[in-house]
Amino acid sequence: MAVKAEYLWVDGTQPTAKLRSKTKILAAGEKPGIWGFDGSSTNQAPGDKSDCVLQPVFVCPDPIRGGDNIIVLCEVELIDGTPHPTNTRAPLRAVAEKYADQEAIFGIEQEYTFFKDGRPLGFPVGGGYPAPQGGYYCGVGADEVFGREIVEEHMDAVLAAGLHLSGINAEVMPGQWEFQIGPVAAPQVADELWVARWLLYRIAEDHGVSATLDPKPVKGDWNGAGAHTNFSTKAMREGYDAIIAAAEALGKKRQEHVDGYGAGIDQRLTGLHETAPWTEYSYGVSDRGASVRIPWQVEKDGKGYIEDRRPNANVDPYVVTRLLIDTICSELA
Repeated sequence: MAVKAEYLWVDGTQPTAKLRSKTKILAAGEKPGIWGFDGSSTNQAPGDKSDCVLQPVFVCPDPIRGGDNIIVLCEVELIDGTPHPTNTRAPLRAVAEKYADQEAIFGIEQEYTFFKDGRPLGFPVGGGYPAPQGGYYCGVGADEVFGREIVEEHMDAVLAAGLHLSGINAEVMPGQWEFQIGPVAAPQVADELWVARWLLYRIAEDHGVSATLDPKPVKGDWNGAGAHTNFSTKAMREGYDAIIAAAEALGKKRQEHVDGYGAGIDQRLTGLHETAPWTEYSYGVSDRGASVRIPWQVEKDGKGYIEDRRPNANVDPYVVTRLLIDTICSELA
């Protein structure tokens, strides 16, 4: 029996990288090994030195093809076996290993927006706008919810792939949704998010719909799309002083984090629509208008996690998890 292995990797497109994939046929029981691709077609190599290497790092069942077929997420390497310059997973691995004793875990809330024929699902065909925001968030009914059949199919696929899905919900703007991956340590949480994104794109494709991670898919008085990132270390799960120390540490490196939290962040972090201005840093209990939110339950319990609300929907999860570990764990060490 042959096994279809869908090899996934992150390309070199700027300012926001894309997922690429292709299929390799394996013999039954064969372990997926390294493979190659044309880097000149993915913004990762010049034409006269186009070979790049795919190094498998995360394997899970393929819920779309079913059976024994698999998804193989890869790091991109140069032909000498060193990480490719576009490989953001490699530096994350190094930082995660350095602070492994702090037992950092993440939950990433991935927002996205469905588009069809150049408009978000739920926006009138031919132009114009739907009713203002208000009833769409966690709504029900054909007049308020759009694309649920794709969302349900995606949820089932993510679970069948064995990923750590913790929930889904309709978001504030029509055609906008969210799924959450975690709590999981890095780099696995980022690996799983990339695979879950690929499954989303692939399933929406079957419905003639595209899923975009544009941080501000519609200009004006409409919510943007983020990837709120929840973070906790062993010390934070044991005491409140570490929670405050973590929040304070992020303020010391505001610009570095903003620079790494996704292209177009200035369009989304305006101070409106449940965001803090990208030029400022703040944190507060139960404050969704702050850069970092401390959940009320965390304050009550005196331990737990914080939510960094700044990352864009289009953020590279390898980058955001690396920045959070490096900034906070160095402070708590």
